Amino acid sequence: MTLPVIGAALKVEEIDFFRDWLFEKDRDIEIQSFETPEILIGEDWRPLVEAAKEKLVGWNGRLGIHGPYMGLTLASHDPEIRAVARKRMMRGLEICEALGATQMVIHSPYTTWNNFNLDMMDGKRDTLIAEVHDTLDGVVTRAENSGVMLVLENIEDVNPQERKTLAESFDSDMVQLSIDTGHAAIAHNAPPVDYFVRSAGEQLHHIHLQDVDGYADRHWAVGQGNIPWQAVFDAIGQLEQKPRLILEMMHADSIQPSMAYLEAHGLGQ
Repeated sequence: MTLPVIGAALKVEEIDFFRDWLFEKDRDIEIQSFETPEILIGEDWRPLVEAAKEKLVGWNGRLGIHGPYMGLTLASHDPEIRAVARKRMMRGLEICEALGATQMVIHSPYTTWNNFNLDMMDGKRDTLIAEVHDTLDGVVTRAENSGVMLVLENIEDVNPQERKTLAESFDSDMVQLSIDTGHAAIAHNAPPVDYFVRSAGEQLHHIHLQDVDGYADRHWAVGQGNIPWQAVFDAIGQLEQKPRLILEMMHADSIQPSMAYLEAHGLGQ
């Protein structure tokens, strides 16, 4: 069996340090330099795009970005807040188009509160989905036209089926699922991480790999926490399509020890 090739989430300025490692296997890259309002509101993102393109000349992997999320929710009840979220998502797609990126990570709207309260109020689940559609319908149309896949990442999600149902409601190949292993592991009352993978199934096109202690969103090196990695990679191995496997570390210097762990345990290359 061929081991999956592992990629990484990096700032533009970090690409050079990992250049040889990235280029040797055309590893997937997720650029995380386009998330802050300061970058998204003005035109400061354009020099970053040009710098990234220059650094990646000769690399032939799959490129994505982490989309806007700071201060945003896709499911605000306030239409003016939804309009701001929509504007930020459109800017994210504009950046993808300029970069040649084919995937953008966006955050799930489901909160811990939702998990325990959606069934208490008639119609609340449908209302939440409708609010997300109002935010994203135009964004999805642009994503389809641009060839950029939007992948919904679990943040506070306890029940992975909720996010899957939301993604399916768009009836678009360009709206799929992402899993953050650490987020799944700290969502108390949630199933274990490998269950998140199995629930997502063939809709799973992106995974943030990070380790945690079950308490906080540590983004530790793989192997430093208590996630059962063999079970996670066994579940990933059963998927027919191959999601992008992205090391998302608190500090980029945790990428190398994460790779050492994955290679030593026969999980990735």
